[in-house]
Amino acid sequence: MTGASDVDYTATSARPPWSALPESLREALAVALGTEIAEAGPSVGSGFTGGFAAPLLLADGRRVFAKASGDSNHAYTAYRREAEIVPQLPSAVRVPKIVATADATDDGTNWFAVASERIEARMPGQPWAAEDFRTVTETCEVMAAALTPSPLADLELLTDDLGLTTRLAAAILAGTEPMPGGFQPWLGDKLQELQDLVDLYPTALADTSAVHGDIRPDNLLMDGDGQCWTVDWNWLSLGPPWFDWVGLLPLAHRDGIDTLAAVKASPLTADVPADDLDCSAAVIAVYMLDKIDAPPPPGCTPELRHHQRLYAWWFLEWLAVRRNWS
Repeated sequence: MTGASDVDYTATSARPPWSALPESLREALAVALGTEIAEAGPSVGSGFTGGFAAPLLLADGRRVFAKASGDSNHAYTAYRREAEIVPQLPSAVRVPKIVATADATDDGTNWFAVASERIEARMPGQPWAAEDFRTVTETCEVMAAALTPSPLADLELLTDDLGLTTRLAAAILAGTEPMPGGFQPWLGDKLQELQDLVDLYPTALADTSAVHGDIRPDNLLMDGDGQCWTVDWNWLSLGPPWFDWVGLLPLAHRDGIDTLAAVKASPLTADVPADDLDCSAAVIAVYMLDKIDAPPPPGCTPELRHHQRLYAWWFLEWLAVRRNWS
């Protein structure tokens, strides 16, 4: 028993259909695309926001993937940010190109839509297979090289987004925050060591690479040629070049991948101090533990909390293996 149920990352969101978007936005997107929108496919089930996200068939035969949201949903800011970032990424980063964007206002609500080239692909890591893991590892290595140092200006530091969650383990020890239930029986005894690892973040996670910041299976696409694409680039920030790849390792470990050997073999991590890698895992574990039993934020489904529990469990488990905690 793991203490954390599996999450089906193809069914974590509740998104509106194309017909629910304001007519003014649908018309504006058609104008931006230069053709009528002949057909809209069903909204995808991945992700945790309530923003629209679905494939569109255009009258001229093109196929695109569109996202849209009103400014009352946090997806609005995310979609705008991704539309700004993607055109600035180096060509070595395999990401669907932005085709068009559109704005509209409806009953006092601002709306934004972004259309990207459609990639016929599947989600890896459900569970992780050795071949997919190798491909994604190579993709992360190429991506890190292309984004080190960051070719984009004015990015915030990865460490700036961590906030008060970095003190969660200390707060549990102090009795000012409750211990989340259902986790490893040794967790209470390791809270101080967990906090000590988290406290390394100002130096361990400080660097000059542009990092995606949210690489997980539902932000990866494996096409029919065996190439890996990355999506959802709205969290781009400055951090260590290995950060995105290391964030995939705990669940790959769960699925039987020898991640300890992979860490030693990859040029991303071979020379990185072990405590820096463990700091990264500890920060993510603590970040996922925060508000884990609270209702999800507005616009998100309860699956967000299930995702947090799954990640918190397996990042702790990976640390336990690396640090002989259990």
